[in-house]
Amino acid sequence: MRRQLFLTWWRCGRPIELASKKGSEQTTAPQRCALDPPGAKRSFIQKWYAAHVGMVPMPGVGGLDGDLIMSSIQLPATRPQRPPWNKGRLIGQKRPLLPRQVWAIRARLELADNQRDLALFNLAIDSKLRGCDLVRLKVVDLVAGGCVRDRASVIQSKTGRPVQFEVSENTRRSVLAWVTSSPMLGRVFLFPSRLHSSPHISTRQYARLVHDWVSAIGLDPSGYGTHSLRRTKAALIYRKTGNLRAVQLLLGHTKVDSTVRYLGVELDDALSIAEKIDI
Repeated sequence: MRRQLFLTWWRCGRPIELASKKGSEQTTAPQRCALDPPGAKRSFIQKWYAAHVGMVPMPGVGGLDGDLIMSSIQLPATRPQRPPWNKGRLIGQKRPLLPRQVWAIRARLELADNQRDLALFNLAIDSKLRGCDLVRLKVVDLVAGGCVRDRASVIQSKTGRPVQFEVSENTRRSVLAWVTSSPMLGRVFLFPSRLHSSPHISTRQYARLVHDWVSAIGLDPSGYGTHSLRRTKAALIYRKTGNLRAVQLLLGHTKVDSTVRYLGVELDDALSIAEKIDI
């Protein structure tokens, strides 16, 4: 009896230190007696956790060896190493160009006598193609018998379906001047690359050209992109006619809902169109 009381005093009357690999913590005697009462038997796993990890097992609660009561060690908060990709950037749909902005870019390219960029810009506005389809255009897609076609058809790489587009007179002149120039002799693609590893310019290079064109007329390049040129003529056609089906066919969309989201048609636009119609 005296021995049992002595052991109880020895366990509950002084703090017991739990070792850890990175440090040690001290638990008070009442906490230790509550977690590990005198005379309680602990398994080998419980003893190992108490000695090395710094956690005291609760005997008989959950699992085979009981739940583990974590120590009060404050772990450092994990922070991302890379900054967010959209920090400080204007994300979302890119705005279409206005007619005066289109003519401003076209006039600058004509004054600079940049035949390739002028043909690329005019064809991007008329064709309403995605950048991946525009840079892959071949000479035979537009030129036949020494003349540029007024209409052309290509297979979209995204949907695999054909889409037709018109080529205006101004675009036909610029494309013909570029095709008959000396850098285009013996070329297969309409916009060849200067790198030998690539047969045509990449979409990344096309995006850089759009960035330069927009910056040259004083616009914020973060609000415009390659889809701005694709959306420019389609948005103008929708404003003048309100015909979503026609715009859907020109853009090559499979569903009208895609065209509505692409053009950003809202309820106010639909109401303004309805107000113009009087029965």
